[in-house]
Amino acid sequence: MVNSLAPFVPSRPEVVKRMLEIAYVGPKDIVIDLGCGDGRILIAAVKDFGADKAIGYEMRKDLYKQTLNDIERQNLEDKITLINDDLLKADLSQATVITLYLTTSGNERLKPKLENESKNRSRIVSHDFSITGWNPSMKEEFSSHSIYLYIMPESSAKKESNPRFRYKYFRHQASKIQRYFSKN
Repeated sequence: MVNSLAPFVPSRPEVVKRMLEIAYVGPKDIVIDLGCGDGRILIAAVKDFGADKAIGYEMRKDLYKQTLNDIERQNLEDKITLINDDLLKADLSQATVITLYLTTSGNERLKPKLENESKNRSRIVSHDFSITGWNPSMKEEFSSHSIYLYIMPESSAKKESNPRFRYKYFRHQASKIQRYFSKN
């Protein structure tokens, strides 16, 4: 039996939106939600932010079935893959954005996997719980919630945080997002 890294507590829609905004999710992104619950982050990533693909890991069978039905009902099977398995077995090799709403101890158990498997420049967004020992590239208090953004490998304990990198990254991402939305 696999132990859960967090109870299921759905993120409010405005928090989901802000998490994806902070990560600058766009059409070239593959979003992986570890412990995806009811799939709201996956659905918002592809429907509202135009992510290329979203992959969710959910170990609870009831949530997995409910989310799979919702994905099918919205005809999103070609954009969203749902996996009923332990998130510690997740394949992170494709991810450009990883979203989390785990506990502090859950993040701690996941940290070595994130450090070893996250792609260069991938963004990790954590709702309410920081990743101990890492330096967030950004932390925002939003509607009584904390949202942490980590850019790999700059934010991890394996590499010293570089403020110049963060500035250049955000400046570049902001201009890309601005160009994207001005065209559409």
